[in-house]
Amino acid sequence: MAIGLEDVRTKKPTPAVDVPSVVVAAEVPPAERRLDLPAAVQPLRISWEYAIPLTLVHVLSLLAFVPWLFSWTGLVAAIVTHFVFGVLGITVGYHRLLTHQGFTCPKWLEHTLAIFGIFTLQDSPARWVAIHRLHHKESDHQPDPHSPLAGFLWGHMGWLYVSSRDHQNIYCFERYARDLLRDPFYFRLEKNLAWFMIYIAHALAFAAVGAVIGWCSGGTALEAGRMALSMLVWGVFVRTVLGLHHTWAVNSASHIWGYRNYETSDNSRNNWIVSLLAHGEGWHNNHHADQRSAAHGHHWWEFDISWWVIRGLEAVGLAKNVVRPKAWKT
Repeated sequence: MAIGLEDVRTKKPTPAVDVPSVVVAAEVPPAERRLDLPAAVQPLRISWEYAIPLTLVHVLSLLAFVPWLFSWTGLVAAIVTHFVFGVLGITVGYHRLLTHQGFTCPKWLEHTLAIFGIFTLQDSPARWVAIHRLHHKESDHQPDPHSPLAGFLWGHMGWLYVSSRDHQNIYCFERYARDLLRDPFYFRLEKNLAWFMIYIAHALAFAAVGAVIGWCSGGTALEAGRMALSMLVWGVFVRTVLGLHHTWAVNSASHIWGYRNYETSDNSRNNWIVSLLAHGEGWHNNHHADQRSAAHGHHWWEFDISWWVIRGLEAVGLAKNVVRPKAWKT
């Protein structure tokens, strides 16, 4: 991806891609709609740079079934960091801030949220943003990178395992993420897999903390090693896998099952279960109808924890220019 990347920074910035929010269209049941895979993935070729780490982290997470590796410390670490990195890193940082510019904040905070997003193994900030903006532009039409109308498994995770010309050529970044790559911070993360090295470093940090806890509590090298592995398995591998599938469920389940508050040109749905698992992201039809809004729950009973985090940041002066929905539902 380094080829031609410098050119992206030198061109004038473009605003975030935002397609018309509501398009009146006839409701078409998912069972009656089918899409071919995007032309950009034909012929199908495995994307080894994603297939290997994604498969490996899933396999390593199965070590959670080894009783010796369980610890309450590791479990608590998994729960707490799933919330912190999932909400602050992905839903608030990558999605509502960087992709849709639903609010602004100081650069130090923006970059911190981006680092938290990297800890989830959901790609670099610029690539995540570019692909998500492309998704909104082509939602549930053939160029959509991950529409489940081309197959549920495809929309959930299969799209990550194949190479796509849309995601790997410089045109994608120039069109959809140029505003990010003009910032040297995000530009450097694209060089030499710097973002992935940050993920590895954070995993080693979890293991180191576990080793210290084990040594202090047990006083033996064996206990230090056990706690290091427990923190790695639960605090990193299990938490990463859960976070991945919760985010992927927004792409898959929330485009098939649920209700609709708005008529849009895609099949986006509001899904209660996905909203609970993905920190408010499951109010997906609301989001597709009003993409820049930092609040995805539009009814009072559509609970959106990520929105309340943003409201909290706004209350203490760390979030400004917060975009509200065009119309709250009663």
